[in-house]
Amino acid sequence: MTATTYQVQGMTCGHCVSSVKTAVGALPGVIGVEVNLQAGSMTTTGTATTQAVSQAVADAGYAIVAAGQTVGVSLPMASGTGGCCCS
Repeated sequence: MTATTYQVQGMTCGHCVSSVKTAVGALPGVIGVEVNLQAGSMTTTGTATTQAVSQAVADAGYAIVAAGQTVGVSLPMASGTGGCCCS
């Protein structure tokens, strides 16, 4: 099991956090999701791939702009549209 931290672009409110957490939490292999609005970050625990997590975040309307895996592997990022879900 791996914990991975991502920088998420476009979250501006609690509803944004909930949208990201729900989308990523529904992925197979995700055991836990913690989202920090102030830091613009999300940490997942489990076996889901960075590509799957990035796609789920993009589908929710946000973008992964950086990810760092605890083992120090450099991973490719996907881009999304960003923007607050409330606007």
